[in-house]
Amino acid sequence: MHGTGKAAEQDFSEPWKKTDRALVVDAYEYNSIDWQKLSGDKRIVGFINKGSDGLPPPYACSGTETEIRLCKALWKRHAVARELFHTRKVVAKALGLEWGAYHLGRPGNPIEQAQNFLDFAEPGPDDLMALDIEDNDPEKWMSLEDAEIFVRYIFQRTGRYPILYTNGATSRYIADNRYRYRLLSRLPLWYARYKPEIGIHFPKGNWQGYTLWQFSAQANCGERRCPYRVAGTGNDIDVNVAPMDADALRNAWPFGWLIEATDVFVASVPVPIARDDGVKGESRIRYASVAYPVRLDLLANALRSSWNKAVLGTVPAVKALGSRYAYGMAEYAAVKLERRVRAVAYRRADLDPVSTASTELDRPAR
Repeated sequence: MHGTGKAAEQDFSEPWKKTDRALVVDAYEYNSIDWQKLSGDKRIVGFINKGSDGLPPPYACSGTETEIRLCKALWKRHAVARELFHTRKVVAKALGLEWGAYHLGRPGNPIEQAQNFLDFAEPGPDDLMALDIEDNDPEKWMSLEDAEIFVRYIFQRTGRYPILYTNGATSRYIADNRYRYRLLSRLPLWYARYKPEIGIHFPKGNWQGYTLWQFSAQANCGERRCPYRVAGTGNDIDVNVAPMDADALRNAWPFGWLIEATDVFVASVPVPIARDDGVKGESRIRYASVAYPVRLDLLANALRSSWNKAVLGTVPAVKALGSRYAYGMAEYAAVKLERRVRAVAYRRADLDPVSTASTELDRPAR
């Protein structure tokens, strides 16, 4: 952890009840904020505001009269949301709060979404960036594969990584498939779960702890009961707790780095020995580290090379049989996997890269 502030141990049972734990508020354009009242709560260290949402509206409006009217309404909504965002940014920083922005990931071109986020939020070097993946449903939200592309582009443009906001089921899926999602699985985790305890649900196999835990929202905060009420806000405000005190959170903000990898799939394997050395009993078993995950093509190459050195090298008359798959079943499996990936890519080529949830799926709600 960067900085010199004091960080507390991870607590998975109502950490917000401890007065030394820093809090962060996150909001979107429809949350009402009384900044004077909110700033009176000294436990609140940061404010994360919704930035962009999917793709920007079409640059030029065309089509039927109704389509043109909808297009103009989307542009107006986009402009108003952006103006409110930057007004809140000025006010929050003037009150001494750390600032951050999140992008709501939708189906659609991830590069264009990343560009939309950077153009909308204009994040400075001290501003936290976050990618919001509401659920692992590529029909409604940005797919995890596209999220990897989004994150990579943000790093290329800013030199920093966003943190990842998602729920328990999606974070568990990413953790269980971290060999596929090598960037997502190493982003600091902004964990959303509205229960008093999360110890048995948290994906500790990959993340040792949360960076932020969104514990209070409209889902569990009402007039009669609420985990934590923030002065100057309504019951629909989202509240997050950090596993550290205020000074430590300020020192760590805006994060932007990758967490340490926790790969434990295969720690090491024995190194093959020559047959003659084994017969003579003059060899010692040595072990070599194995990268995680093991790629089938590299594993096949290593096995074939080791076999030739250990066995065929001592029996010159024996040669490996010719085959379409020279490396055996491992290469065959790799080829089949590659064909399957190509088939999926071919099918995706037929999808419309412009029509996204940000412009289509939300139409009834508007």
